[in-house]
Formats: sequence, structure tokens, C-alpha cells
Amino acid sequence: MRQFFLTFCLVLSLCLPLSAWGQDAGAPDYKAWEDIASATEQSLQDGAPDDAALENVRSDLVEWRSQFLGAQSANSARIDTLRAQISSLGPEPAEGEEEPENIAERRKELATQLELALAPVRNAEESFTRADGLIGEIDRILIARQTDALMELGPTPLNPVDWPQAIADLTQTGLTAWYVVIENTRDPRAQATLKANAATIFGLILLGLLLLVRGRSVSLFVTGKIKSWVRGKAGRAVSDFISSIGQVILPTAGLFALTEAAKVSGLLGERGVAIFDALPTIGLCYFIARWLSGQALFDSETSDAVFDLTPLQTREASGHLGFMAVMYGINLLLAKLAVIDGYAPETLNVLRYPLVVISALSLFRLALIFAAVDRAQQDDVDVIDGSSPTFGFVTLVTNTAVKIMRVAAPLAIILGAIGYMSAASGIVFPFVLTLWLLALLLVLSRFVSDLYNAIARNEDGQTDGLIPVLVSIVLVACSLPIFALIWGARVEQLWEIWARVKQGVPLGDAQLSITNVLTFLIVFAIGFGMTRLLKTALSSTILPKTKIDKGGQTAIVSGTGYVGIFLAAIFAIMAAGIDLSALALVAGALSVGIGFGLQNIVQNFVSGIILLIERPVSEGDWIEVGGQMGFVRNISVRSTRVETFDRTDVIVPNADLISNSVTNYTRGNSLGRVTLKVGVAYGTDTRKVEGLLRDIISAQPGVVKSIDPQVLFMGFGADALDFEVRAILYDVKTLLKVTSDVNHEIAQKFSAEGIEIPFAQRDIWLRNPEALRGDTPPKAPSQPQEKTAPEITSQDNQAEIPIEDQITVDVPEVDADGDMT
Repeated sequence: MRQFFLTFCLVLSLCLPLSAWGQDAGAPDYKAWEDIASATEQSLQDGAPDDAALENVRSDLVEWRSQFLGAQSANSARIDTLRAQISSLGPEPAEGEEEPENIAERRKELATQLELALAPVRNAEESFTRADGLIGEIDRILIARQTDALMELGPTPLNPVDWPQAIADLTQTGLTAWYVVIENTRDPRAQATLKANAATIFGLILLGLLLLVRGRSVSLFVTGKIKSWVRGKAGRAVSDFISSIGQVILPTAGLFALTEAAKVSGLLGERGVAIFDALPTIGLCYFIARWLSGQALFDSETSDAVFDLTPLQTREASGHLGFMAVMYGINLLLAKLAVIDGYAPETLNVLRYPLVVISALSLFRLALIFAAVDRAQQDDVDVIDGSSPTFGFVTLVTNTAVKIMRVAAPLAIILGAIGYMSAASGIVFPFVLTLWLLALLLVLSRFVSDLYNAIARNEDGQTDGLIPVLVSIVLVACSLPIFALIWGARVEQLWEIWARVKQGVPLGDAQLSITNVLTFLIVFAIGFGMTRLLKTALSSTILPKTKIDKGGQTAIVSGTGYVGIFLAAIFAIMAAGIDLSALALVAGALSVGIGFGLQNIVQNFVSGIILLIERPVSEGDWIEVGGQMGFVRNISVRSTRVETFDRTDVIVPNADLISNSVTNYTRGNSLGRVTLKVGVAYGTDTRKVEGLLRDIISAQPGVVKSIDPQVLFMGFGADALDFEVRAILYDVKTLLKVTSDVNHEIAQKFSAEGIEIPFAQRDIWLRNPEALRGDTPPKAPSQPQEKTAPEITSQDNQAEIPIEDQITVDVPEVDADGDMT
């Protein structure tokens, strides 16, 4: 509950500023707005300026639009009051009818005031529409220019004529950067600066080299120390993840230290500064790629690899990720140098194409590796249950990315070779960043699951908890803008989408926006949390101190939960500004569908409420319903869980407990009756048997002593003299145990007293046994033998059996060939 509360407090703190965003205390300056709008429209009509100028104009328009959006809610309270006053006067008279003069004058006066109050709102709405239209027009121009630049055809990098010039330009850049350093070392001012900062430079170089060389060792040492303090697999997984970040931070910090040392020396020129600024970026990309591959592809003590790769495939995939990271960083450096030295398009394409080719080949090879793993895993699918390690959301994303990479990588190489270098780079390097981001989401999702297990002290390692899943969904949602930026979306476009979402859509008389949705979720969450707290207090503190039985306590707690959730939903809807009357029509339309489609669920729900209120069946009762016998373990509003004697759970719909006959063996009290039937042989002393049985049943500890057991001589059976023993038990749940104990005592006592317990036995006499032995020749079939009933006697008492118990057996005869007929 504490984490739940802190999470919603954080969301509340983030969302409160949203409600005030775009509001302005004063009315907009419509005269200044008219000048700006007219100038912008004229500029777009004459020919749009460059991209930088358009971005500046767009930024100004966004600020104006925000003011107009806030001005639309001006005088809202006054407008609502005037409309309510006009409505209270009643409907306007129909044509040809008149109303009292004082009411007509008052209606006219209120209508005039309403028009005056609505004037600023309408002006703001018109200006908002105009500003929004101008912003959309600028966005369309910028997107068209961005598309044209992406698909611009340049010189092909495969033309050998351009290669010497490209190599010469790159060499010239390096030599120029080196010459600048040499010249600066001869400059007295640079020498003075170098001497003054010698100690700082030496310390930064030493620190940078130490972090680069020993950073990984330090990170592993810290990891080992943390592991010795943390208990549990989940806790060690969390500590491993946190300490492993040092493998990225420490070496990157070392590169930053070396870069800062080079800058402090004052020897670098413009090109040298660009090169050293790119070193931490390249190193950061490389270290992040290696860290992500280590987290996702390699096994550790606390977690398994996400993908089932062989050791060779794992090393190769990790190497490709590192190669692509270095190529991406070099591409960024090359773009900076091209601006500084003004590379020609031919030079730039020739230098960038190898980076594109190496990255595309790495992407294609990764696609082949993961495709091979996918096929191998699909071959291992269990045909019985259809389960496979390739199933799931992660596999779906991976398979989709693999299919796209297998097409995108060759396409990028071909486009770059033709001359569409912007398109080729726009395919390869965004794909590299996308892979990193997907891997990061996967690693963060597993970290959240481990963190939750560590906090909840769940050592089973289960990853299907609700909170980790929700957090993972939030992470994916938050990453969508980053994906959009990677694939070329502008930041202004994302803010425009946010403005659209914030503006919302009309829902009846209300405006459904992100602010309303967040307000609804926050208020409902608060109400839901208070309901949970109240239910916990009732079930653990208040109700146990009352005389209400367990079933009544369950009914009160369940009813409180449903009422609390209903009230929380009502208050959340009202706080979000949604008119409940607008939902009445929707509820009425859905009620018909609910009545037909969910009638069984509603029937079981109502039956559950009846069970919780009337309590004909309570938890712990021994019942029999629908041929199932067992103990009631849980009663919910839809079904009841019954645990049978073989420890299986049977889910019984509550409607069956209300409409069908239910036998409750423990309702009201636990008393029950045991009944045993005993038979003894004919000729036994019946009084002696009665006394023995009475002594045996009376000696049982589970039999109620205040109620004398009954031993009854029930009659003369076909094989035995029938007796019946009846006794009342303190706890009917011991019925089977008492029955077993009594049977043991009866067997022991009767054996000691020489009393025989008979069993059914019959002798079958055959009138013509010689037909089976073949002693006499068979008779002709035309002379049928008369079949008479053989004499059958009982072996136990040699008494003649009545005719209805006699058995007649027809023995087959054998013909001349030895076949039976």
C-alpha cells in the first residue's frame, strides 16, 4: 500500500501543473495577434522562409494558441449562471403566444448579458482556430522539406573518381587539426596556459586512464561487495543490475576526463575540439552496446539470457552490437567535421558509405542469427500443449524486427550505392538506435520484476505480478516518443500531439482530455485505496471483535468493497467533469445487452449476495451438491469453491446452491450420526451380539455419551442375521475415522468370541457333467435334451434355496466333429 500511495502522489504532482498549463491571467492582445497572424499568412503565401525561421514563427504561434485555449474558459462560471437563470424562467413562448411583461423583460436582459459574456469566448475560439491552422500549415511545409531532403539523390559513392578527393579531404582535416596543435605549442600564451593548468591536466589524464583501465574491475569489486550484503536471488539480481551500470559510467567518465584534459591544455583547435568531443560519445555508445548485450545475451548467477544463443552466437551478436555503436559514433563525428571543413557531397557520400555498409551488414547478420535461433526453438515445440519459448510479446517484437532487418539492411546498401545516402543513413542508424532501445526496455522490465520480487520477498522468481506488468507497460508508453524521435519526428511534432491530446475530444457537454483522464484515474485510485483500507480494517480489526459469524463478516466486507468501488467511480467521474446524465443513455442501451448476454453472471452474482446475506452455506461447512461432496473453502459473489476429500477444488456456481438441493452436514452444529450394518451367521446368540456391539460403540471417544447408542436387530437376511448400530458423533467430520475404528473392534471382538460373519456362497450342481468330459457320444440335434433346474444348495448352512435363487445352467453339447453346439 505504501508503494501504491507513493506512486499516485508522484503522478498527482506531475499532473497538477498540467491543469494550469496554457492558462493566462490576462486577456490576449488581439490587436498584436492580428498583426502577427496577417504577417505569417502573407509570408507563407509569398514563399515560406528557411526552416529555422519557420521554427521560430511556429514557436510564437504555439504560445498564442495556448493563450487562446485558456481564454476559452473565461467567464465560464458567469456563463453557466446566466444560462441557469434563463432556464429557470421556463421555455420561451411559442409563436403567437405571449408571456408576462416582467418575465419577458428579464429574459431579454439576461440574454443581453449572456451575449456580452460569450463575446470573449467566441473571439478566443476564432483566434485559436486561426492559430491552429497556421501551425498545421507550417508543419506540412517542414514535413515536405524533410521528406525531400531524405529522398534527395546525390553522387554515388561507388564512383572511383571521387575516392582520392575524399581521402585527401579527410587527411587534410587530420593534418590541419595536428598542425593547429603544433602551432599552439609554440605560442607563448598557449604555453603559459599549459603550464598554469599542468597539475589539472595531469590529474585529469591520470583519472581518465585509471577509469578506463580499472573501471570494469572496480565495478566487479563493488558488485561482489554488494552481493555479500544482499540476501535472496531477487535482491542479488537488483544489486547486479545497479552495480553493472558502473561498467558504462566509469569508462565513459574516464573519456570525459581525458577530453576535458585536452580542452584545458588550450592546444586544440576547432577540429581537435570536435574530435575530442566525439570521443566520449563514441565510447558511451560502445559501452552501452556492450552493457546491453551483456544484460540480454549472457547468462549470470541471478538471471538467464533472454535469447537461447550458443556461446559462439552470443559472442558474435555482442561484437556486431559493438561495431554498430562505433559506426554510429563515427558518423556523428563525420557530420561535425563536414560542417567545419565544408566537405563536398561527393566526399561526404564516399566517407559515409563504408559506415552504412558495415552497420547494414551487422544488422543483416544479427537478423540471420536470431532467425536461426527462432527456427531451432520452433523445432522444440511441444506438440501436446503447444508451448514454446518463442511465444510471447518479446518474441513477437524480435521476430518482427528480424524480418524488417533482413529487408532493410540490403535496401540501405543499395540506396547508398545509388546515391540516396540520406535515405540509407535514415534506415541503418535509426535501426541501430531502435535495437538499443528495445534491449533497454527488455532489461529495465526484468529489473522492475526483480525489484518487485526483492521488495515483496518473493524468492520464487515469478515475473507475472501485476505491478511489474503495469510498470513495464508504462515504460513502453514512455518510450514511444523516443522511438518517434529516432525515426525522424521533430520535437515540435511531439508537442503538437501532446497539445491535441491535452485539448481532448468533446463528450457530450464535457471535454474529454488527458487532464480529465488523469483526474479520473487519480480520484478513483484514491477511492479504491481508501476502500481497501476500510475492508482491511473491517476484516482484521473491527468485525472479529463482534459476535457476527464468519459468513456475516465476509458479507459485510464484500458489500463494503462493492459500494466503495461504486462510489469511487461516481466521484471520479464527477471530478473529471463528465456529466452523469450523458452516461444515462449509454447505460440504458447497455442494460439490454447485459440482460441477455450476462444473465448467467448476473444470476450467479445475485445468488452470491443471497448466500452472503442468508448464509445457508458458510465457509468450513461440509456439503453435498450436484454429486460433489466436500468442504466449503471460499464463497465469492459469483461462485463457491468446494474442496473435495481427494484435495481437488470444485468451482460451483452460486445459482446451483440457491436453486438445487444442498445437503449441509455441519450447518448449525457439528453433530452427526454414524450408522453401521453388521451381519452374523444363523444360529448365533443375538443377545450376545447386541451386547458386544453396544459395548464397542459406547467405548468410542467421538460418540456423544448423553445420547445412548442404538443396536437394532433388523431382520433375517438371505445369508445372515442383520444388525444395525446407530450413534451420535460430536463432530460429523470424524465419521470415516469412527467407522473404521468400530469395524476394527467388531472384527477383533467377534473373532475372539467365535462369532462368524458370513458371506454369500453358492454350489452349482450340473446334471450332465459328462458332456464336458466327452465320456458319452453326443446326441443328435433332433433329440433335444430336457433341461431341468439343477439342485442348488447353500454350502454354509446346507439349507435349500428358494426357487427364485436357483441357477439353471445349460451345458453345451459336442457333435461328431468335436465342435460345441
